[in-house]
Amino acid sequence: MRRLLPLLLVFLCACAGPSATAGDKGGLVPLRLDAADLSRAYTPRRLALLVGVSSFDDPQWRTLRFSAKDATDLAAALKDPARGHFDQVRVLTRPEETTRDAILAALRQLRREATRPDDVVMVYLSAHGTLARDGKGELTRYLVTRDASYRAIPQTALSMDALKAEFEQLPSRRRLLVLATCHSGSGKSLLPKELEVELAGIKSGFYARPLEESSRASMVFAASDWGETAREDEGLRNDIYTYFLIEGLNGPADRNADGAVTATEAHDYSRRRTFAFTEGRQRPSAEILEVGADPVILAGRIDRTGQPELFSYNPRLDGFLLKVDGEPRLELPGGAAVGPGRRTVELTKGDAVLVRREVDVARGERLPLERLLADAIPRRALSLVGGMMSFADGKSRRELLPAAPQVGVVLRLEDLPLQNLGLLVDVGLGHGRKKLQVAPGSEVPFGYTALTLGAAVPYLWRWERLTLFAGPRVAALYLGRSFDVEAYSGGQRYFTVSPGVVGGLAWRLGERLELTAQGHGMLTYVVVDGQGQAVGFIGGNAGVGYRF
Repeated sequence: MRRLLPLLLVFLCACAGPSATAGDKGGLVPLRLDAADLSRAYTPRRLALLVGVSSFDDPQWRTLRFSAKDATDLAAALKDPARGHFDQVRVLTRPEETTRDAILAALRQLRREATRPDDVVMVYLSAHGTLARDGKGELTRYLVTRDASYRAIPQTALSMDALKAEFEQLPSRRRLLVLATCHSGSGKSLLPKELEVELAGIKSGFYARPLEESSRASMVFAASDWGETAREDEGLRNDIYTYFLIEGLNGPADRNADGAVTATEAHDYSRRRTFAFTEGRQRPSAEILEVGADPVILAGRIDRTGQPELFSYNPRLDGFLLKVDGEPRLELPGGAAVGPGRRTVELTKGDAVLVRREVDVARGERLPLERLLADAIPRRALSLVGGMMSFADGKSRRELLPAAPQVGVVLRLEDLPLQNLGLLVDVGLGHGRKKLQVAPGSEVPFGYTALTLGAAVPYLWRWERLTLFAGPRVAALYLGRSFDVEAYSGGQRYFTVSPGVVGGLAWRLGERLELTAQGHGMLTYVVVDGQGQAVGFIGGNAGVGYRF
């Protein structure tokens, strides 16, 4: 509606303004529109919803000393014209505002107010966290609201799934969710006793970061990593992560010196300060799927071109050390500002070097480190393979060709024709002698030559050194047979083009070499003794590839 306001004003002014004289042919009516009103109608809004849950109806949940103060202190920074300059900041701290229904209602109201895709929207929650099994028996994370019952958590607390669902319905593409809570059973968390006993027997792999914290086109910051403790501090009189987040908004977090503090800069600053303050016991985490050239600005304004930035929030690179010109800069995730010009960038872990690249970076440029990793790994591979080919049904194997060995060459091009798609071309050759069973106890020897030529466009899934692929395939099959027996001497030839599917994997051994394996299935039409029939044709191979 706000976007249509200027057009509506134009229409009303045209209707109410003086009409053209009788001698005019469609005369123009001068319009006077207020430039400030027009600018406001098209300017993205900055909105925040901040929730601090300090007290609880159920005495099993201990009172949090600073949750309400966390929300009000952050609100002061966001409303400050010299810092956050947010247009609207709503703070929920009173008991009637911090129930499950009240928080969900506030999120829905925010959705009605933040209607533009380029609106900046921040949602912050400071509260207890807990874990419980839902109605399906699955372990689920919950935010403890004021009315949450310790004995009926799934029925009364706010599940992170429900919170995420409301958050993802916000129309904004520039949205930020900050969770100043944890689910580890200590600090700002409390678990039922029976669940504590259960979790004590689960190995640390349980605490892998949940995928549900990722939300496309949004950022989710957590005051502690999954399975760690989020802490309040009496000296700081705040949640530790929140205290340093607010401190960063005052300017220290502006690492590229462009005059503005972005969400990622604020989080990285708070993350480093929190880690140091707690002596490594609390590590704030971030899940960011899209960080573009238009960052979410939390404080200040961009008034000059900033220093180049190198960054990564991809979990695949967590724990790697970023080195620039041989000097350690930071342990990922996070970002670092560097001087403009040509730089030597390395990602290392211990003595292993994942990537070393020379890059040219200019002022104002933001370079995702995943791009260096993608560019460093060759996207083409040529493999020599060996395997078997065979008709799928026993009758065809007896009458046409038994399972036979085959050697071949496979060319794989990745990210062609589109990102995460590949082009696969394979050639296979089999030659030798086999025997056909023409009757029980009677076999006829023959020579054969089998040649296959296939092309596929598979989808690619990549994790570290592993690449999986699967997709549709079309292949041509040539089969020649020669007989030299008393009853018959001569040859037979078959040729067909068939649809099918292919699937396989590749495992990188180093920068260039890889092990590869794939299998395929085809539906083939052949003619035997003048009778046509559709038969399945399958094959598989494995070998060594070279990336180039």
